[in-house]
Order: sequence, then C-alpha cells, then structure tokens
Amino acid sequence: MKLGPQPWLAGKGARAIAAALDVDGGSTRLVGGAVRDSLLGLKVNDIDFATVFEPAEVVARLEGAGLKAVPTGIAHGTITAVANGFYAEVTTLRRDVATDGRHATVAFTADWRADAARRDFTINALYANPVSGEIDDFFGGVDDLAARRVRFIGVALDRIAEDHLRILRFFRFSARFATTIDPDGLAACIARANDLMALSRERVRDELAKLLVTDDPAPTLAVMLDHGILAPVLPEIDRGLIAHLSRVRAGEGAAGVRAGFARRLAALLPVDAALLDDLATRLRLSKVERRRLVLTADRGRSLGEMAYRDGIESAIDRGILSDNKDLPDFIAAWSKPVLPVSGRHLIARGLPPGPEVSRRLGEVEREWIAAGFPADIDPIVSRVLAA
Repeated sequence: MKLGPQPWLAGKGARAIAAALDVDGGSTRLVGGAVRDSLLGLKVNDIDFATVFEPAEVVARLEGAGLKAVPTGIAHGTITAVANGFYAEVTTLRRDVATDGRHATVAFTADWRADAARRDFTINALYANPVSGEIDDFFGGVDDLAARRVRFIGVALDRIAEDHLRILRFFRFSARFATTIDPDGLAACIARANDLMALSRERVRDELAKLLVTDDPAPTLAVMLDHGILAPVLPEIDRGLIAHLSRVRAGEGAAGVRAGFARRLAALLPVDAALLDDLATRLRLSKVERRRLVLTADRGRSLGEMAYRDGIESAIDRGILSDNKDLPDFIAAWSKPVLPVSGRHLIARGLPPGPEVSRRLGEVEREWIAAGFPADIDPIVSRVLAA
C-alpha cells in the first residue's frame, strides 16, 4: 500500500519545509495521524514529521532556507516549522531511556524502528514519504487499519506502564477507529485502571473531552464503565445514563449543532449543581466549561429565558439534555432582545430615584421575559409600578 497524493504538499510553505528537511530523500517522513487519516480517506489537519536530524540541525536547515523554526518542545526534540502560513511539527527520532508512567526521558536515535517501538498503537506508528508514497510499517498498523482495530505495540501492559494516559487514549482511539475493542488491550487497561489516579487532572480532562466528542462514544464508554476503568478518577459517571448520552447525540444532530464536551459529560452525571461544580474543579475545567457544565443542572426555565440570561450555547445544552423538541425552531429564530425600558423610564413615570428603581426594573424584566419578550412593555411597567 502507498500513501496517496497529499493536497497540503502543493502549498509553497509545505514544499519549502519538505525541501529543507530532505523529505523527498527520506531523511524526514510524515508520521502518525497524518498517515493514518490519509489512508482512511479522512481530512488531514495536523502535519507531524519524524526526522533523523537532531534538533540543532533541524533549526539550521530551516533557518538556512529562510524559514522559521520555533523550539516548541526542544527537550523532547520537537521543532515547529513555519513557512507561508503552513505549520508542521518536526521531531527527531527518539528512544525511551526512562519512563515513570507520566514523563519519559528520551535519547535521540537514527533508528526508525526504535522510534516506532516507543509509540502507543500500531496505527499511530506509520511513517510515509509523502512525495513517493512509500510507507514504513514496523508493527502491522496498515493491517490493523484495514481491520478497524486499535492495538498496542508490543506488550500492552508495558506500554501503559510507560504512560498511564494510554489507557484513556486506547478507548478514545477505539471509539474513533475500531469496530470492536481489542481484548488484549482491554485486559491490560482493566488491570492498570488505578494508574489513572497518578495522572494530572488536566491530562484526564483532555482525553475525556476528545473521547466524548467522537461521533458515537456511548458503546465505548459502556465498556469502560462496565469494567471500572473510570471509577478511579470519575466515580460520579452513571452507567445507567449511557442511553441518555445516545439521546443527546441524536439531539445534537436534530438541532444541527456540533458535539459538546460539557453537554455530553453532563448527560452522564446526576442533575446536581454542587456535584457538577466539584467535578469541574477536579478536572480543572476552564471557566467557560465550568459555567456551562454547572448551568446544565438548571433546566426548569424556558429556552428564551435561558438564552437571554445565560447565552444561547447554554440554552442549547439544556434544551438538548431535556429533549426539547422545539429547540431547532428556537435556534433558527433566536435573536437576543433588548429590554425596551430603563431606570430613567421608571423615574419619568413617577418612581423616586433610589434603590427601588433597580428592584422594580428587575421585576419588569422578569415579567417581560416570562411573557415572551413582548415589544409593547407598557402594560407590564404599569402593573409593576401599581403594585
């Protein structure tokens, strides 16, 4: 099998980087996801190169060609090459010297097989010359792609001992690429599930987010929960809510919105704001993610009120989680209204200046929202001022 023509290689920047790093001659090769996704006919988004050149030579070659070299991961041999708006990560071939389940100490090498052996799955250890299309496959990754199988390189337990995050990566890649879960990989993940507790919560969050927004994560998550994989780090996730996650996925499709991490996570959790806030803290969620997750516990208001007060994205989250059939029409029609009165209007109507103005204005706004944002707000104002 050969790699097909690469559209990105037609760009001026890509060609300049390829020439500087001797891609045509094979000293630098495309690696990992770009090869995997291209073979599967998927869009290639990120370009990663592996090279025999050590970082200093990579920099010298790029700068010698008038290109930009950014030392984004110099300790592990990674340089980001930039040319005419095109970006590619270039990493020197490596072998592991020491690992502790979280970090690896590496040494540079010129051995392509040694570099492949330190990677996680066979489908991620594919190298290719994007010019000739020649593929280097040391561990059967091409066959695994054809079989839609995600398989650890070598002994699964050893790969997990090197980096505990590979437990979550195994399921994330299985959800995306596999038709069934590899039994050897599953057995190793079950045996080492408690290793997840040693990971930073940021790393757990990142992998969980990527898993949840795959096209259909429910079957894979069901396997994980049935075998206690997530219990060490996320015991709150409820196996009984897997069907709810599937309904949320369907609701996203009906509403025409992209998969949402916070929304799908909420589908698997009890409707409890305090619990959601605590979990958001543990997972080190961003302020935006935390707010959206916690707000999913408040589902008792109208779509309009939620959108007006909390933003359309949050209203969409709760509409989907509540299986609101009106949501697609609501999204199409929604435009945030502006309250057509202010405190000055109330004062002009005879209300004395002071704290009472703010209180009455709040009452007007609440009634206006409850009435569906009518353009004629005068009856509401009159009623509030007469109270």
